[in-house]
This record gives sequence, C-alpha cells and structure tokens, in this order.
Amino acid sequence: MIITTTNAVEGRRVRDYKGIVMGEAIIGANIVKDLFAAVRDVVGGRAGAYERALREARQEALRAMAAHARELGGNAVIGVDIDYEVLGKASSMLMVTAAGTAVELEEATGAPTG
Repeated sequence: MIITTTNAVEGRRVRDYKGIVMGEAIIGANIVKDLFAAVRDVVGGRAGAYERALREARQEALRAMAAHARELGGNAVIGVDIDYEVLGKASSMLMVTAAGTAVELEEATGAPTG
C-alpha cells in the first residue's frame, strides 16, 4: 500500500476517494523504565529507548491506518499527517495518530523508459 504525505501519487490517477482513515497507538511511560532510560540510555544527547518506543508507536499507527484504508477498499493513503499528543495524569502516556485519505489509485501505466 502506498502511504504518502502528498495529495497525489506521481503517475497515478485517483479513481475513487474512499474516505478519511486514522490509526492510533498509545504508549505509556513506565517510571522505572524512564529512570533507567534517563540514566543509562542517553548517548550523544539522545534517548535511545524513547526513540525506539516512539518509532514503534508511529509504525503501529501507520499500520492501523493502512488496515482501515484496506477495509474501505483503498490501495493508497494520501495527505497523511502524523500527530503526537501527551495524555493521562502527569502526562504519563503518549498518543501517536496517523490520518489521511484512503483512495483507490488506477493501475500504473508502465515503467518510465530512458
């Protein structure tokens, strides 16, 4: 499935707009994990454990969004936007949301020559 932040896919015409699709993922901040991450996982000013957790949440949100698009009969999602929101008491959770427009693209007309 093609997933893009652009409103079109070069060389492919939109045959049908299926609707807005979304995917969400929520990750919780474990206080023990947070303490250890802050102490031992900061390398070069970056927190590797946080980055991995954020990457996994983003990938899960995109997977859920793509699954929703397939359910509607889409073969691509265009105009994708990814948002991050802190939730819960003491901002203890992070929600990642991916949203876009599910579309059915026409088949590719062939590979470019040259």
